[in-house]
Amino acid sequence: MTPQIDAYTALLIEAQRALKQGNRLEARRLAQRCVTLAPHREEGWLLLAAVANPKASITYLQQALYINPASQRARNGMHWAIQRLRKRNPPAPVSTHQPRSLVAPTITSEAMARRRPVLMPWAMAIAFLLLGLAVWFGSPTFSLAFNNGKHLSLAQVQLSKHTRTPTPTATFTPTPTSTPTPIPTITPSPTPTETPSPTPTETPEPTKKPKKKQASKNNYNYPGRPTGVDGDEGWIDIDLSSQRVYVYQGDQLVNKFVVSTGTWQHPTVKGTYKIYVKYRAADMSGPGYYLPKVPYVMYFYKDYGLHGTYWHKNFGRPMSHGCVNLTTRDAGWLFSFASVGTVVNIHQ
Repeated sequence: MTPQIDAYTALLIEAQRALKQGNRLEARRLAQRCVTLAPHREEGWLLLAAVANPKASITYLQQALYINPASQRARNGMHWAIQRLRKRNPPAPVSTHQPRSLVAPTITSEAMARRRPVLMPWAMAIAFLLLGLAVWFGSPTFSLAFNNGKHLSLAQVQLSKHTRTPTPTATFTPTPTSTPTPIPTITPSPTPTETPSPTPTETPEPTKKPKKKQASKNNYNYPGRPTGVDGDEGWIDIDLSSQRVYVYQGDQLVNKFVVSTGTWQHPTVKGTYKIYVKYRAADMSGPGYYLPKVPYVMYFYKDYGLHGTYWHKNFGRPMSHGCVNLTTRDAGWLFSFASVGTVVNIHQ
């Protein structure tokens, strides 16, 4: 046996012993180390499924079946995980209550027809009445009746006449006599003397202070540890706005990388996930592309993952179909840091 297989077997035995003793947390930690050490072997995946929740158990068992499609233990475990999931989320009971039928009220045509008020005859009668009054007040008969039989002419109807107001006779005010001005006496002014002005001195211009360079703006705000992450546990934070990956150990920043995430046509998902499988190299394909032997692949949600990139160098701008592209060197460092179950937090 090689040293790697010996270490794997030792970790597997310790994990099984911890599970028998009821220490599920320790068993899970050891199982994750088994999967990281030898992801191509099914025993670690089966042990992870035994200590995980129903949904995660199904994911781990699918990986075990992918490695060994003929594994009877993985098939039995899948049946067990599905039964657990059904017990946790039972189907909603089917209601046998017959809903009462709603009968639409019948509206008669008489009720739908709205009577319109008869306004036209009244409007015509009022118009004729106003027209008769206007003719009456404007006729000569009305003028004679209310002015003792005298017909008022237009000149008499005028409200007022312009009358001339007599202008009073102007009185003459005598003009005052001028008083002779005395001849001013001339006072001799003293001869002006020149006052020497001080010699101008040069005033030195103030020296310009060099402008301070402004610090580069960093819009990244530490989001805080996600729920369920311990104070000494490693986790990964992905900021889509700055195209950066930040690696933390608890609340301590360990490393950070410039990356390329999904474009607007194929955006990277947002939320909190966990790495569920790791490959040192894996083929990737999709509509219009095939990428063989992509290095250091770590999937955290469906086919979304972190991995190395050898087909472009435009890091710092969105380039991918949804995955998080790193340089091969950065991806190798992150691959050795993270393990199956490491939390991946993605936000804008």
